[in-house]
Amino acid sequence: MKPAPFEYLVPDSVEAALGFLREYGDDAKLLAGGQSLVPAMNFRLVQPGVLIDLNRLDELGYINPAAEGGLRIGAMTRQSRLERDSLIEQRAPLVFEAASYIAHPQIRNRGTVGGSLAHADPAAELPVISLALGARFKVASAAGERWVAAEDFFLGMFTADLSPEEMLVEIELPAPQPKSGWAFLEVARRQGDYAMMGVAAVLTLDADGVCQQARLVYLNAGDGPVAARQAAEMLVGEAQLEELCEAAAAKAAAEEIDPPGNVHASPEYQRHLARVLTRRALQQAFQRARDARN
Repeated sequence: MKPAPFEYLVPDSVEAALGFLREYGDDAKLLAGGQSLVPAMNFRLVQPGVLIDLNRLDELGYINPAAEGGLRIGAMTRQSRLERDSLIEQRAPLVFEAASYIAHPQIRNRGTVGGSLAHADPAAELPVISLALGARFKVASAAGERWVAAEDFFLGMFTADLSPEEMLVEIELPAPQPKSGWAFLEVARRQGDYAMMGVAAVLTLDADGVCQQARLVYLNAGDGPVAARQAAEMLVGEAQLEELCEAAAAKAAAEEIDPPGNVHASPEYQRHLARVLTRRALQQAFQRARDARN
């Protein structure tokens, strides 16, 4: 099919793009990588009257160091950069590890970091990773800017905390904590397909090997990225994490996720996958945290 008729605008600055958003509001859609928007338009599931193409906004295509070891990533940064950038590998190894799971190389070459986050697909990797890392997002409009924590940004299925006049312009990742470990695992029928289930795990230990902080976040397990806070809390204050990995995984899979099921996997099978992946991810994250030098 072909998309419904629309007006096509190509701003050459962030200010111009925000001006168009202020002018057209609900009638406009932003085109970043287009890997989700264009198919939806072709099927006429989305019919914007105005399409604002952001691909001339080179000012938003960056990965820069931030204070105290963090990172600032421009919203128009292509997803393929995440899997080959040395700063990502050094300062955000969980992002580096998860990047190759995102769809296919051709899609990563066009897809943008900000586009994926703003789209808020429950089966996408980047929303899960940003929540697991405690990221925050800079949102801009013609009236000004504001920061939104990842835990407040994702409101539901394909819904983010963005008004019709706002756009996501930057992602800030905090520096990894000393003695921290991470892991990302997912299962798909084929490499690049939407995952039937996936999980990101982040653990931080103190000098004595006691868990000080834990995060578990799932994809395709609800209406958005799903944080299993109770399961993660089971690990805090404990040193013998190997013995708790299975119990935490079982709690998260049974009580804290709500997988929808699909043609490839029933909800019951998704819960089974969540339990297995969580146990493995926690074991891997714990080993990395113990091996960390800082």
